[in-house]
Amino acid sequence: MRRITVLGATGSIGQNTIDLIRRDPDAYKVVALTGGRNIEKLAHDAKALHAEVAVTCHPELLGDLRAALSGSDVEAAAGDEAICAAAARPADWCMSAIVGAAGLAPGLEALKQGQTLALANKESLVTAGPLLLQTAKAHGATVLPVDSEHSGVFQALIGEDITAVERIIITASGGAFRDWPIEKLANATLAQASSHPNWDMGQRITIDSASMFNKAMELIETKEFFGVRPEQIEALIHPESLIHALVGFHDGALMAHVGPPDMRHAIGFALHWPARKPLPVTRLDLAKIGQFSFRAPDEHRWPALRIAREVMEAGGLSGAVFNAAKERALDGFIHGEIGFNDMSVVVDRVLAKMSAKNGLQNAEITLDNVAMTDREARVVADEMMQRLG
Repeated sequence: MRRITVLGATGSIGQNTIDLIRRDPDAYKVVALTGGRNIEKLAHDAKALHAEVAVTCHPELLGDLRAALSGSDVEAAAGDEAICAAAARPADWCMSAIVGAAGLAPGLEALKQGQTLALANKESLVTAGPLLLQTAKAHGATVLPVDSEHSGVFQALIGEDITAVERIIITASGGAFRDWPIEKLANATLAQASSHPNWDMGQRITIDSASMFNKAMELIETKEFFGVRPEQIEALIHPESLIHALVGFHDGALMAHVGPPDMRHAIGFALHWPARKPLPVTRLDLAKIGQFSFRAPDEHRWPALRIAREVMEAGGLSGAVFNAAKERALDGFIHGEIGFNDMSVVVDRVLAKMSAKNGLQNAEITLDNVAMTDREARVVADEMMQRLG
C-alpha cells in the first residue's frame, strides 16, 4: 500500500487526484491533505480517505477545521509550518498542487524525505528550478511533471536521448480571448477572462490562460525541467487542446502527445509511473475530430511570452521576480484595481526595475533568497499598480 500526500487537495488538481485515489482505495494510504479556506471540502475528504492529518494554510481557521473533523481520527493543523510538517511526513508519493510561490517550501520538504514529487506547482520550477532539482538529486527523490504539456514531453522522451532533441513545442489553447480583436482586450472583464473554452480549471489559472501567463510560466518550466536552451522551446496555439506537446529530434521527427483535455491523464501517469494503468478519461475518436489546427502566437497580443523569454535569458532570481509580480498583477485584475492588459505592464516594469539591482541575475538560488526576492517584487508590483490606477 502506497502512502500518499496531497498538497492543495481542495483545488482542481487536488480533487482530480483524490478522484483517482478513490477509484482504487485499497492501493493507497492517505497521509496528509492540505487546503485553504474550503474547510468543508478539506474535512470531508480527509474523513472519507481516513487521512492522518488535514491542514489549512489559514491559522485562523484551525478551530473550524477541528470542528469539521470532530468524531474522526484525523488530526487538524494550520499554518505554513504545519503544511511543511505534513509534507515531511513519511510518504511514497506527494502531489504538489498548492497554487503560487507558497508551494515551493513544502515541495522541498517532501523531496528531502526522498519522496516522488508529482509537480503541478509551476512556481517551484519558475522561481527555484535549480534548487528543486538539486534537492531531489541530493535525497534520491524523483520529480514528475503534472502539467499536461510537460507530462507530454516527459512521455515523448521515454527511451530517448535528450541530446538528440532539437526542439520542444508546448501547445496553448489561446484561452478565452484567442479570437478577440486585439484592440478589445483592454476592456476584457473578470467574468470573461474566467471562462475557459476547453479546460475546467480554477479561476486564477483560467485567467492566466487568457493572458498566456500560464504558457509563459510553462516555457520557463520546460527550460528548467528538461535542461534545454531557451531557443529550443516553442509555444504554439492549438485551439482543440488535444495535442499537449511535441518533441522534435535532430533527424526531423516529431513525437506528439495526444489526449483529451482531462488533467487525470497527467496526474494518473505520475501516480502510476513507471507503469501505465487504465484511466477514466475519454478515448479520442480521431475520425470524428477530423483535423487539428495550429497558429503561431502573437506576442503583441500576449506579451507574457516575450517576457518569459527575457526571464529565461536573464536567469538567477529573475524567475522569482517574474512570478511574484505576476501573482500580484493577477490579484490586482481580480480585485478590479487594474485592467486585463495592465497585468503584463506591471510584470514588465517590476522586472525592469529589479533587474537593475546588482546581483539579481547571479544570486545564489536558495529558499531564503527566493523568499526575500518574492517579498520585494510584490512591494514593487503594488507600487506599479498604484501608478496605473
